[in-house]
Amino acid sequence: MKYGVNTFIWAEEFGPETLALLPRIKAAGFDGVQVPMFRPAEFPKAEVRKAFAANDLECSVCAIFADGQSLIGDDAAARQVARQHIQDCIRVSAETGAKFVGGPLYTQVGYLPGRRRTTDEWKWAVEGYQAAGPVLKEYGMTLGIEPLNRFETYFLNTAADCAALCDEIADPNIGVLLDTFHANIEEKDLGDAIRTLGRHLKHIHSCENDRGIPGSGHLQWDRLFAALHEIGYDGWLTIESFGFVGKLSAAVCIWRDIETSPEAIAFEGIKFLRKNAG
Repeated sequence: MKYGVNTFIWAEEFGPETLALLPRIKAAGFDGVQVPMFRPAEFPKAEVRKAFAANDLECSVCAIFADGQSLIGDDAAARQVARQHIQDCIRVSAETGAKFVGGPLYTQVGYLPGRRRTTDEWKWAVEGYQAAGPVLKEYGMTLGIEPLNRFETYFLNTAADCAALCDEIADPNIGVLLDTFHANIEEKDLGDAIRTLGRHLKHIHSCENDRGIPGSGHLQWDRLFAALHEIGYDGWLTIESFGFVGKLSAAVCIWRDIETSPEAIAFEGIKFLRKNAG
């Protein structure tokens, strides 16, 4: 396994103050750091690549639609904008030194139209991800599609649906980023969810049921770790939480401090993961 931490724990935007955390993150025992990418053209890729190399940390990227994009909207021109955003995120992530980019890249986090997804939306998602295939291959990148819980999206909630979507996309460089916070809501058994994903599993957000310190809640960690070993997963376990006040924290409904400090989630969480997941 490789152990990472997402900088959303400290801040919504990625900037110089976040880079200053890298020595402490390395000293705490992490192998890498996941950084957010909202607008690829504005991302400080050269600065980030240099800082990660200086601290001997690997980089991965989480991306969202921050400006109203949707891969599954009715307007074909708007869908093309969303497709281009995904491809730009792939390219800039690679230029930053990352090998993985993932997130709920189908529609806005928190968008709930009050109905179930449609067959057209599913088809548009498949087509949009397939369009990213050549760019992923060109840059040697992997894309992870992240399902969210029912309170944050209507489109993709379960491991079974993710596996079905990946089967239709049929690209070895496209799979699933599973977040255990969301899975704890949507799945009856985390071990079964991992087995359902199998080869499609590309990355894990290893989060407690309340997004607090991993190991401090009621998540089915034993079942999760056993299933990961069963399928031979040796990829990333990345701790993610939200320790800031902003548009994204509101979209994911964080209304309080989850722990005494953001550092507690990261630096206590890594101890639990290294002790129990290896």
